[in-house]
Amino acid sequence: MVKFENTRLFLALGVASLFLAVSGTGNAKVEGDTIVLGAAVSLTGKYSTNGKNTKDGYDLAVKRINEMGGVKVGGKSYKLKVTYYDDESTPARGAQLAERLINQDGVQFLLGPYSSGLTKAIAPVTEKYKIPHVEGNGAARELFTQGYRYLFAVLSTSDYYLREAVNLAAEMAKSQGKDPSKLKIAMAFENDPFSQDVRDGVVEDAKRHGMKIVIDDKLPPELNDMSATLTKVKAVKPDLLVVSGHAKGAVLVARQVKDMKVDVPMIATTHCDSAKLAQTMPAESEGLLCASQWDRTLSYRDKWFGSADDYANRFAAEFNYTPPYQAAESTAAALVYIDAFTRAQSFDKEKVRDAIAATDLMTFYGPVKFDKTGMNTAKPMVLYQIQKGQYNVVAPSKYAAAKLEYPRKLPQ
Repeated sequence: MVKFENTRLFLALGVASLFLAVSGTGNAKVEGDTIVLGAAVSLTGKYSTNGKNTKDGYDLAVKRINEMGGVKVGGKSYKLKVTYYDDESTPARGAQLAERLINQDGVQFLLGPYSSGLTKAIAPVTEKYKIPHVEGNGAARELFTQGYRYLFAVLSTSDYYLREAVNLAAEMAKSQGKDPSKLKIAMAFENDPFSQDVRDGVVEDAKRHGMKIVIDDKLPPELNDMSATLTKVKAVKPDLLVVSGHAKGAVLVARQVKDMKVDVPMIATTHCDSAKLAQTMPAESEGLLCASQWDRTLSYRDKWFGSADDYANRFAAEFNYTPPYQAAESTAAALVYIDAFTRAQSFDKEKVRDAIAATDLMTFYGPVKFDKTGMNTAKPMVLYQIQKGQYNVVAPSKYAAAKLEYPRKLPQ
């Protein structure tokens, strides 16, 4: 009996040791020569379009890294793979799946979900377990005021998305001999953390220019109609209309502005590219201004993908659509891990976390350098305009690839 009990104890200790070696608190989960990352993304629900963009961005990064021989750590080359779960576009589900990835699947490095709301739900989980969490699709400012040590974002925060539209409107007014403080702004923003942060940035820059906000509407999460807001817009005739309602909001503003014949000199929105406005609604979206984290015409390069345009071509060949910035920033988030693993020469999660914090990296997506809050302070936003079915960068002027068409003509 004693011998039997000792044998059982020996086997139990052996299994426990094996488990710790593979997925313990200090080291990454390794399956042979493969490092496993984890991600909960929106494959169904209201964020499913952008969730697919996010997953495709991760998948292209993994494919490219593996094609190039993987990542070398401690003299050995490792491939990458990602374990995915569908968060169903629901924050509570996202938090549950983060727990599952960490506690059941043994994943020690997480890639972010789509949206600020989902990132906000997952961040306390990764912080609790001290799991590095690199993301490219949670831009709400409040994510970086909580003192998180394990959350890092490659994108610009959401309050910067449509600031440039306000500045561009002021620039146009001055060029016509008008006082920017006389301009009127209409705003319509979804009532979620991301869009409300976009609103805050617009409000701050409008106040700086002395502009008057004449409409300030909150759009419902299940957004299907903007006619009430646009009726008010027709009545007050603002100089600038700014909208943020994710991909659904971008489609609605393009369609309903045309249908309702809403004539505004400048209209700016988020998520034009992920909504594929230029491809699927070129007439309706002509002249719309669109906030973007990235564009293929920018002069960024890296050793993995080459130029921004090279990346766009590779992505289109793989997935049969032009990459929106949500896909590009997701790929960039994965590249941050590759760079950190290489510099840390370890899969110990604390060493990798410290390497991520010290990132100073140029990618096809732009420069990545984190401040102490985990924000990327090195990369600017851009603003493009849809012109004859193309996305052309028009602001800031140093990045402009085309001349702004102003005022916007009402689509026929």
